[in-house]
Amino acid sequence: MRLALFPAILLAAGIVLPSPAAADPLTYAEALARAAANAPSLKARAATTDAARSSAIAADRLPDPTLDLGISGFPVTGPNAGSLTRDDFTMATIGFSQQFPNLAKRHARAQRAAAEIGVAQAGELVEARNVRLETALAWIDLHYGERRLAQLDLLSASLDDLQKTVTARLASGSARPSQALEPEQLRAAVADRRAEMVAVVAQARARLARYTGNSDPEVSGDPPALEVDPDRLRASLDTLPALRALDAGIAAAEADVRMARADKRPDWRVGVSYGRRDPAFGDLASVGVSVDLPLFAGRRQNPKIDASKSQAQRARFDREAGERELVAALDADLADHAMHHERLRNARETLVPLAKRRAELDRDSYAAGKLDLGTALLSTLALAEAEVETLNREAEVARDAVRITITYQEERP
Repeated sequence: MRLALFPAILLAAGIVLPSPAAADPLTYAEALARAAANAPSLKARAATTDAARSSAIAADRLPDPTLDLGISGFPVTGPNAGSLTRDDFTMATIGFSQQFPNLAKRHARAQRAAAEIGVAQAGELVEARNVRLETALAWIDLHYGERRLAQLDLLSASLDDLQKTVTARLASGSARPSQALEPEQLRAAVADRRAEMVAVVAQARARLARYTGNSDPEVSGDPPALEVDPDRLRASLDTLPALRALDAGIAAAEADVRMARADKRPDWRVGVSYGRRDPAFGDLASVGVSVDLPLFAGRRQNPKIDASKSQAQRARFDREAGERELVAALDADLADHAMHHERLRNARETLVPLAKRRAELDRDSYAAGKLDLGTALLSTLALAEAEVETLNREAEVARDAVRITITYQEERP
């Protein structure tokens, strides 16, 4: 007797079931665009860049002038104590002073502020790429998760027909009573796999909602056909945001060195004041200049210069280490991608055809009474597992392509 289960399973490989009614279907490109527009982390990075630009405006400006008000020569003892007019020394003063940091220090501050803008912009690029990558992977996981879930649902629905077949064979006396339990065992195994896949789909949907802002996102369309070009990727490593962030760190550290060196040059201050006295004695005006004297550089400025030089050297070493890490990571990802491609080819060309052929042979043997139902069910389950595993491997290849192209592709202005 031929089981209704087997034709359904054999057709599963060629069937692409439509996804359930989508609350807000997103293609791959739409998901990336929506994440770029809505991700809060990107807005936070943009605000950081705006703050750095605003701070740079005042970086090399002169400090605000100082208003000085006072009374000098006020008598507190003697015959004129407490009087503002009877003592020829008493004077009310008003004055202004302006500090002038040395020009090298002002230039260094401007360079440091420009470096901070570079650091903020690099951080914005890094976060944008991270958001794009996580959104893309969430879309891929949701797409393939729903396809695998549909495959398992098809198998689960086919078990009802199997149960009817077993019940009929029991009624006719051609099957053992224990065989009535075998469809239930298979259904339990499928239920376990389905529960796992439901969790995978829910997790992917939650990740996609996080970046796109959709409360209940659904996917539509096919995954992108991404071409991985190893030579081009290796040639464009220097443009990656991760390395640009390290370059910006080097620029900031070198600006700190220039600021430390500028401290060895004296700052100066100019002050003017006007003193008002009793008209009998006349008013006074004063002008003064004060100059810093960095006379003890060996214990003050020089140690700071050495420390900033060490920090700049550390930033350069970090950059070299970051480049080596990216090269190694790219080679490892390319190796994984090649391996996953080979596994997918093996599944499509060998594992699934063999599982399908075995299921067909076991089906015919069972129908001819030469094979027990349990063995036939195992063959059916093995075919379903092979189909789901093929989707798993296809998802791995798609994830690899997305991760490699987004992580290592050239950053264009």
